[in-house]
Amino acid sequence: MAAKKKSSAPTSRVGDGIAAPKAGGGHTWAFKARFRASAFGWKSQPAITRVREAVAEIKKVAKKEPLVAAEGAVLFLERVSAAIEHVDGSSGSMGSAVNRAIEELVPILANAPADVATREAWLALLHVAHGEDRIPYIESLGDHWGELCVTKAIASHWADRELGIVRHALSPEREKGGIYHGTTACLAALFLAERHAELVELLEHAQFWPYKRWAVKALAGMGKKKEAIRLAEGSRGPWTSDADVAQLCEMILLSSGLGDEAFTRYAAEANRAGTYLATFRAVQRKYPTKPANEVLALLVASTPGDEGKWFAAAKDAGLFAEAIDLATRTPCDPRTLARAARDHAETEPSFAIEAGLAALDWIAQGYGYEITGADVVAAYAAVKTAAERMGSASSVRGRVRAVASRYQSGKNFVTQVLQRELAER
Repeated sequence: MAAKKKSSAPTSRVGDGIAAPKAGGGHTWAFKARFRASAFGWKSQPAITRVREAVAEIKKVAKKEPLVAAEGAVLFLERVSAAIEHVDGSSGSMGSAVNRAIEELVPILANAPADVATREAWLALLHVAHGEDRIPYIESLGDHWGELCVTKAIASHWADRELGIVRHALSPEREKGGIYHGTTACLAALFLAERHAELVELLEHAQFWPYKRWAVKALAGMGKKKEAIRLAEGSRGPWTSDADVAQLCEMILLSSGLGDEAFTRYAAEANRAGTYLATFRAVQRKYPTKPANEVLALLVASTPGDEGKWFAAAKDAGLFAEAIDLATRTPCDPRTLARAARDHAETEPSFAIEAGLAALDWIAQGYGYEITGADVVAAYAAVKTAAERMGSASSVRGRVRAVASRYQSGKNFVTQVLQRELAER
């Protein structure tokens, strides 16, 4: 692999070329002293806490002094990587914290009432910090470069100063190509400057998806949306983020007024969140005209074999019959089912009975993480309460007894815990 190329852009530390502006008359930042080089040891939580505190401090100042806050954001981004370079980032939590900080600070920088000279000075300082980011922690800053440029004129100027080295780095000829940290920033600047055709031409031979995605966006910006989606779909592979491809294609279709196609083709993949319930809610927010049962059906179909994991989403949407159907098709967390039974024992007793019975059924089959007798008792208590509410305590007790005796010739955990409760009376 070719060596990392140095930037041809002028370095811009204070006193070199472009001086950093002093908007706030020397505002004293509490976080500054904490973010010294190698300031943190290997533990990530103290560093994550300090990152959050720094962002909170900057956001607080932004409410009254947006220009001063923007200066603070630049100062933080200059210092953060060197300060946390020895932190253990193997869990990803440290990187996630810095990425969230960048997402919160970029709008502060973009919205600050800065003149052209000030903004270009900020860009120069951030460019140097980005190049010295060894881990790297602020790599995602390049994706936001267009937002940081704010205007087409600044973006175009920035792209011009970087274009030569970026073109060299992206060359398909092995002896010319290489890695340059400012490539993504240049692509983002070209996009904001609406130099779409130039961007597509520059990326004609690119194989790296984080670069190619800018060609997709440029094609869409030129009105060639079918070509954009075709390029994105053709870029799928082991080194491509399928979620990013889906999100980009979904955005293109939605911007074209093709909501139904976007929903059918990309909603499930593009809105995958940390939990199944969060995914369901994300799709609902993006497609408010779609009925809840239609959203649920789409998502369930996208995860064959995991139907039971959508139980909470169905229950949250008030789709109680669908929820029970899902909970009995494939394994579902018994505690989730038991809580649902408890919470709905008075208002939806029929649903609560079925949810509680499903919880006991999965426990009897050996499912659930570190299940205790208290979990069995909780599920049974919810079923009993709901059954009494409906006046069917005797028949429901028979159903519980049937569940308890169904597995392992009746020698299972549910049978052991509920032995006395289920004894003939």
